[in-house]
Amino acid sequence: MTMNRRRVVVTGLGCVSPVGNSAPQSWASVLAGRSGIGPITRFDASQFACRIAGEVRGLDIAPFLSVKEARTMDTFIHYGIVAAAEAIADAGLPVGDALEPQTAERIGCVIGSGIGGLPMIEGTHAECVNRGPRRISPFFVPASIINMVAGHVSIKFGFKGPNLAIATACTSGLHCVGMGGRLVASGDADVVIAGGAESTVSPLGVGGFAAMRALSTRNDDPATASRPWDKDRDGFVLGEGAGILVLEELAHARARGAKIYAELAGFGMSADAGHITAPDMDGPRRAMLAALRDAGVNPDQVNYLNAHGTSTPLGDINESHAVKAALGEAAARQTVISSTKSMTGHLLGGAGGIESVFTVLAVQQQKAPPTINIFHQDPACDLDYCANAARDLKIDIALKNNFGFGGTNGSLVFKRF
Repeated sequence: MTMNRRRVVVTGLGCVSPVGNSAPQSWASVLAGRSGIGPITRFDASQFACRIAGEVRGLDIAPFLSVKEARTMDTFIHYGIVAAAEAIADAGLPVGDALEPQTAERIGCVIGSGIGGLPMIEGTHAECVNRGPRRISPFFVPASIINMVAGHVSIKFGFKGPNLAIATACTSGLHCVGMGGRLVASGDADVVIAGGAESTVSPLGVGGFAAMRALSTRNDDPATASRPWDKDRDGFVLGEGAGILVLEELAHARARGAKIYAELAGFGMSADAGHITAPDMDGPRRAMLAALRDAGVNPDQVNYLNAHGTSTPLGDINESHAVKAALGEAAARQTVISSTKSMTGHLLGGAGGIESVFTVLAVQQQKAPPTINIFHQDPACDLDYCANAARDLKIDIALKNNFGFGGTNGSLVFKRF
């Protein structure tokens, strides 16, 4: 860890998820072990092998977007804007006309997605085929491209600092938080709005993952379909939503009297350089060690790990082995691990955003959320996965993992402040 690097803290949180439409609501659901998985309502899924998902329900976007504005954006952008608005308000940041020009230029946005506007792409293609190219909306492209959450957030709130989006499959949201933190640490910005958003509960989204046999087909029991580290797990459940963090330079946060949730102390990345979808133990191991090294933390200091934990047969075993390889067998056994995907489903590019929100709250409140649906723990997964009930826990150091197709890996370290 370089001595002249600026310290980065988390001063705001926002969340739209299958278990709640705000950060406090989502966190309360997760601590209570409530599942957000149910039958798919977005389209007729009766012909699909998987007919369940973690859908966002009852979200009122009216306070944030007019009906006219909303029509010019796909759903993932709606989720990202609502979550960002919550995080910005939570942090008490000045916005719009209240922003001094020099302040506006020091606030950036790094918000990504794995796939972006798939429902809009599907719907527009159907219109084009059935009714001709004149039916394509002039808003089609900006409604569906991945960087438009960051773009809209900067426009809406007047933030003129670095503006970018990272698309690294299921690591997208985590990479955005990590890179957002790097922008603050290096002095390129004083504040960065960072995270991920996704909304792909659509025929191609569900059908594509089902064709890979990646999804659970436990359609008759949606609430227990996502069961990380359980020996009867049969795949992940698709989720949707957004998770956003306000990352801020420590002195800047103190100067304006901001509340501080936790410190973002480390970020590590790696590539498997192996297979496009099959998991590899060495890549995740190196990402975790890089994050710990960046934070100046020893492997045996990690109290809590919010895992990638997708509930796939190979992935869960692979991550368990990688954690033992990174932390050491003894340290891994004393680390409490949970997969909040057991309740939210897998938000793909949004996963690292929402799960970073949960990790920060775990550190701030000294509570480990549970992994629900561990009925018969897989003997090949032999660590402490905080099965079925939340736990009061002393958390000074928390680790957060996400891994994505293409063999891309990311890990974050959050410290108690």
